Amino acid sequence: MGLFGDSLHSLRSLEIRQAFSQAVSLGIIVASALIIWKGLICVTGSESPVVVVLSGSMEPGFKRGDILFLHMSKDPIRAGDIVVYNVDGRPIPIVHRVIKLHERQGTGEVDILTKGDSNPKDDKLLYARGQLWLQQDHILGRAVGFLPYVGWVTIIMTEMPIVKFRFG
Repeated sequence: MGLFGDSLHSLRSLEIRQAFSQAVSLGIIVASALIIWKGLICVTGSESPVVVVLSGSMEPGFKRGDILFLHMSKDPIRAGDIVVYNVDGRPIPIVHRVIKLHERQGTGEVDILTKGDSNPKDDKLLYARGQLWLQQDHILGRAVGFLPYVGWVTIIMTEMPIVKFRFG
């Protein structure tokens, strides 16, 4: 085959090995991230253990871009707790404070009313049509800690068209 042919074959073989090695490394990184995420779900009891604050409705306590760490304990939710909840028909969870609880007679189930700290009124307008209260199954978790401003990376990646176009 000659010196040139052997060199070309060796180069191609090396490129294939490098590409395979990079693919395996990427797979390990993705698998590790998934394992960490699933571990956090198990430890915190929340299906979404980490969320980014997307609006200023909780200022001054939490600002836009803060990352919240959630935990879903067996303890009953109390007025004053900061919770993250999902509403039917809305894809993005909301971070607000519990302002009122109502226990249903007979069933013992608790209805929950929330409000953003900087909002003038409660969240009834944010709930699904005809819904006046949240139930326990709407709650994803309670805020137990936060990292300020770290979530801005997520906000920039989702809201800035130039970044979405180039990197998305």
